[in-house]
Amino acid sequence: MKISETRIPAVKIIEPRVFEDDRGYFFEAYRKSILDEAGIEEEFIQDNVSKSYRNAIRGLHYQIQNPQAKLVQCLRGSVLDVAVDLRQDSPSFGNYVAIKLSDVSKRMLYIPKGFAHGFSVLSDEAIVTYKCSDYYNAEGERGVRWDDPLIRINWDVSRPILSEKDRKLPLFSSIKEEDLF
Repeated sequence: MKISETRIPAVKIIEPRVFEDDRGYFFEAYRKSILDEAGIEEEFIQDNVSKSYRNAIRGLHYQIQNPQAKLVQCLRGSVLDVAVDLRQDSPSFGNYVAIKLSDVSKRMLYIPKGFAHGFSVLSDEAIVTYKCSDYYNAEGERGVRWDDPLIRINWDVSRPILSEKDRKLPLFSSIKEEDLF
């Protein structure tokens, strides 16, 4: 596996070594020892899978209680995966990383605790899987509005499809200090 930093060093791109032949391909999607060597010493305890359609935007979500680090991969199609830094003492507070993940590249994105996460679907359909370092906690769930004017994410979709819950998320500027990291 090749692990590289993004413009926010805590967020990492993980590129597996892919072995292809006439039968198809094989790669290790997760090897704890390699991630540990790169300083990613998370214990992932929950796996999530979502299926979404073109122009869908999911997020930006995080948990203030039971915060989750995530290891995200797109198994089918392509997505623009986004991580927004919500760590108040970070020099990149309020900034984001956006990385295209696809079934072709097989790249993964590691997002540490302290970030809001979301993605937009760039293909007709996408299946995304992500490992989480803690369990889902509905009471601790928080979010940031996808179209926040301070963060200014270019989601690369023409007509966004959002859940009602995501439409009602607060703007970054109105998030209470106790709901940040």
